[in-house]
Amino acid sequence: MIPRRAALAATMLAAVARPGRAQGWSPDRPVRLVVPYAAGGPTDIVARLLAERLSADLPQRVVVENRAGAGALLGTEVVARAPKDGSVLLFTTVVHAVHRALHGARLPFDPAGDFAPVALVGIVPMVVLVRPDAPWANMAALISALREANPPLAYGSSGTGGSSHLGVELLTALTGTRAEHIPYRGTAPALQDLLGGRIALLMDSVATGAGPVRAGQLRALATTGEARSAALPDVPTLAEALPGFAATTWNAVLAPAGTPPATVDAIGAAIGRALSDPGLAVRLAELGVDVPPPDRRGPAPTSAFIAAETAKWSQVIATAGIRAE
Repeated sequence: MIPRRAALAATMLAAVARPGRAQGWSPDRPVRLVVPYAAGGPTDIVARLLAERLSADLPQRVVVENRAGAGALLGTEVVARAPKDGSVLLFTTVVHAVHRALHGARLPFDPAGDFAPVALVGIVPMVVLVRPDAPWANMAALISALREANPPLAYGSSGTGGSSHLGVELLTALTGTRAEHIPYRGTAPALQDLLGGRIALLMDSVATGAGPVRAGQLRALATTGEARSAALPDVPTLAEALPGFAATTWNAVLAPAGTPPATVDAIGAAIGRALSDPGLAVRLAELGVDVPPPDRRGPAPTSAFIAAETAKWSQVIATAGIRAE
């Protein structure tokens, strides 16, 4: 009996020492965290910070794998067809909530049925940007200009159906105004054209928009979260001018559907521990990423959050008649 008890005690101590090895999640190879965007962008940066912290906690490494292409469809499909053992995960954004509305029957996977939500990692507000010499000092003035301009003011976006596109479409729908959409291949060229005066405004992620604002290159009229952004605390929210307005991008981790619930819970718990690390929290805050509280980031609340985002943005897409390019 003594050897048995000793063996059991050793097993329990090992489980405590290596908290990431939870029941149902013990892949025999590094965990692949698939980012459906190119390396170096804000989503990739957040994914790598999370992977680094998870690797320090788990018995296997978490490796970021960039699979960009086709408006995030390529990398997303890779995970939809991956083994259902927690060894391949998707690090996605609000684009996951609009795939069906944009692509319809052409979509090669089911955004809801082919994935199991694991954790909501962060919510990233956007910021309404104009040139410093623009005649609009606040959102009220810009909304008036959108209403009166003929021809309509032009705004840029990171591409059709992205958060920077849908956010302005929501703004114009709620205010009864109009604007001309100019899609770009990412926000970097859109920012250049805004700086050059070729477009009038851009609703960009705080993660990339805050830098030019702090440098005095652009003026921030409003951020788009529920509360003021820690990255730009002096900038009012758009909801202060337009009550109820909220348009954010976000980062979430999803597993292939059919992954055992115990495995999903174990991965979610590991991500929760990572997000509770003060060092990671500081790095994310510097990027303008708001980490949700624990009761809003587990598998169940993440599933409910994505469902709500899907309903919200699908309605915006239908009303505006937007289709994928």
